[in-house]
Amino acid sequence: MNVQPGALDEDGVLEALSQRLGKLHARQRLGIEQDHEARVFGHGINFFHPENFYSAHALVEIGLKATGLYWRGRKNAKNVQLRHNTFASRTLPSAFNGYTILHLSDLHIDTNAEAMARMTDLLAGLQYDIVVMTGDYRGRTFGTYRDTLDGLARIRDKLKGEAYAVLGNHDTIRMVPGMEAMGFRLLLNEAVELVRASQRLHLVGVEDAHYFRLDNIEKAAAHIPEGEFSILLSHTPELYRQAVHAAFDIMLCGHTHGGQICLPGAVPVTLDAVLPRMLAAGAWEYRGMLGYTSVGAGTSIVPVRINCLPEITLHTLRCSGV
Repeated sequence: MNVQPGALDEDGVLEALSQRLGKLHARQRLGIEQDHEARVFGHGINFFHPENFYSAHALVEIGLKATGLYWRGRKNAKNVQLRHNTFASRTLPSAFNGYTILHLSDLHIDTNAEAMARMTDLLAGLQYDIVVMTGDYRGRTFGTYRDTLDGLARIRDKLKGEAYAVLGNHDTIRMVPGMEAMGFRLLLNEAVELVRASQRLHLVGVEDAHYFRLDNIEKAAAHIPEGEFSILLSHTPELYRQAVHAAFDIMLCGHTHGGQICLPGAVPVTLDAVLPRMLAAGAWEYRGMLGYTSVGAGTSIVPVRINCLPEITLHTLRCSGV
């Protein structure tokens, strides 16, 4: 694809956002982002946001080096794994039996070039029907996003078919025009129908609920007929209660990094999320809703992973009993 993600200047980005969202929504959305940007305390679901506290980066690095774990963690961070997951559901439309979704999350593109190179190698030759991405494409939480768009353009060149995405707490709404120009379809509290052999399911995406608190499930799912199969894309799994009461069948998310630095047995030392530990990584089920929390392909705060390798995931949908 011949994409130049940095082609729009700031005025062009603002005009494109006004056309995409409407002038009032664009102005409101940008204002909220600017008010929240880089805050360490307050706002969001958590009171403390370590990703915005850049002294934490140096402290964590010093601590890991003192324990001798730093360089092992650096090696782990670039060892991106391809994982497979199956969702079996009695309500899945039969035409979607075997439907495969490539799930990418928490790339933090500008923080670990080796991990992104490994991930790009894994993408070659994969077979899937659609791509979904559940946020945090940028490394930092504020400042420039041009390098992130350049990296996303390189990744988009390796992806086949339709690709849908939501934003994370590291991302800026200013990235949307560039991402959509290169072929990603951003779901900003929006839904799309996926049709196969005259049957359909609904793919819904909400904005970041963890930090900016801009999620709106009610708006996003307003036009889904009752009883029809639906999949929610959310950056964070912290919306699991709202999602199950909105009758979603599947929820795909990321954000937690699985803890990124874990004790043996993949037990997180800490999670930047308010949720049960069982929802922090991998496949889970809550009151009949199936879910998967990707531990992500990238890293945050420091480019290390301990007992928690990075991943991309292929989800296969199956009709129960088939």
